[in-house]
Amino acid sequence: MVTKSALTQIPKHWVLVLGDQLTLDNPALQLGAPADVGVLMIESADESRVVWSHKSRTVLFLSAMRHFAGKLREAGYTVIYNTLTDTAQRSLCEMVFDLCLQHSIRRIDLMEPGEWRLEQGLVDMARQRAVEIRFHDDPHFICSRADFARWAAGYKQLRMEYFYREMRRRTGILMAGAEPEGGQWNFDADNRSAYPKTGPGSIPEPAGFEPDELTLAVMADVERHLPDNPGTFARFGWAVTREQALKALDVFIDHRLRQFGPYQDAMWTDTPFGWHSLLSAAINLHLLNPLEVIQRAEAAYKTGRADLPGVEGFIRQILGWREFMRGVYWMDMPKMRQDNALKADVPLPDWFWTGQTHMACLRDAIGQTLEHAYAHHIQRLMVIGNFALLAGLVPQQVEDWFLAVYVDAVEWVELPNVAGMALFANGGRFTSKPYVASGAYIKRMSNYCGGCRYDPAVKTGDKACPFTTLYWGFLDKHEALLAANPRTGLMAKNIGKLSQAQRIELRGQVARTFEKLQSL
Repeated sequence: MVTKSALTQIPKHWVLVLGDQLTLDNPALQLGAPADVGVLMIESADESRVVWSHKSRTVLFLSAMRHFAGKLREAGYTVIYNTLTDTAQRSLCEMVFDLCLQHSIRRIDLMEPGEWRLEQGLVDMARQRAVEIRFHDDPHFICSRADFARWAAGYKQLRMEYFYREMRRRTGILMAGAEPEGGQWNFDADNRSAYPKTGPGSIPEPAGFEPDELTLAVMADVERHLPDNPGTFARFGWAVTREQALKALDVFIDHRLRQFGPYQDAMWTDTPFGWHSLLSAAINLHLLNPLEVIQRAEAAYKTGRADLPGVEGFIRQILGWREFMRGVYWMDMPKMRQDNALKADVPLPDWFWTGQTHMACLRDAIGQTLEHAYAHHIQRLMVIGNFALLAGLVPQQVEDWFLAVYVDAVEWVELPNVAGMALFANGGRFTSKPYVASGAYIKRMSNYCGGCRYDPAVKTGDKACPFTTLYWGFLDKHEALLAANPRTGLMAKNIGKLSQAQRIELRGQVARTFEKLQSL
């Protein structure tokens, strides 16, 4: 912590840098020469308690912050940095404006936050403390909030595919003149393979980084101040600097992108990372610029090092889904956080925090989440999210869990993916159907079912797979909703084929499944 008397020069401008804004491209940092800019950075234990944050997630944020603070000082900025020890039990917003009072700061600038709650808290606190606060657009997003709102105004229903095409046209990414490269916009059908029955084979390792002294010090602080938070950092190897993030990008482009496409949806026990990039955390912390990642992938295609379907699928996740999720988040908050279109009211089972369940797929997906603070998008959507939707778990509890346990979780991307994509909590505001599947899907895309006590082909009886039982129970409960949607009409027809006796048997099995939810 730096006291007012310790400042050798009073900066002309004061900038707040949040934990996911670790870039020198921050427009607030460009308000003057480095010697004229003072930077406030605060480690908030309270932010790791808003949700019960995974220890690896907290270590990643704080270590990356401390490394970036060092880079700022080297560049000539005055940095006032408060650690976990300094902040005690006070909130981040309280700490910001306590520093303003201590250093006679009447105005602060910052890049727009990634969380509605925090932005509102800063605005409210600034009003109370009579401090001017100015927000700047975040240049790491290719589409600004205002531009997204203008695009969305032209559509009755928001769909990522149309937005993605607009972004391709706007940027020229994977375009051949006015047409998409390869003659089509979307190569999804080429990117849905399961691993061979013999397994995934040899997969090049993603980049990993041994914790340095600064990171080890953060780990010690986290254990001291947040000992009860979930997860472990025993396997921590995430990039905490831009240099490390660039190395991770190199490893993915050079060694892993070539097979990312076909196997991006595949799952296999003891294969937590597959062919995935593991770059989302570095991008979300601003250690990598999304456009530079996209351009590297596009260059790999153009130089023949990766095929078009896989590159398009990877780019769509960043240029399409990432930008789209951020846009709908800021349009729909705070309502998005409160949505519960299906009136789901079942509490989150305790085993979400331990991974101790007899369902092999959830045991693996949650277990690796607690170990690595990571699971790929199909594990999140079609295993964990699918179960939460089928079981009718309370959306806000599920949303909190997802925000807590993943290193790449920032609310602007986590909440719309969970509330909208996984849980259908907003009733299809920007998705065309509930993403539900029985155990048969998990069996097709993984080897989980072979070692499980449950049978994915069975929906009633002692061997019934909870996914399959709850899937059919979901169809039974929401038959009218599914029948009214062209994309789910077949599901409604399938449940309609059951006799009354079969429905009674199914409903009994569903009830028994809910009775033993804590011990499945």
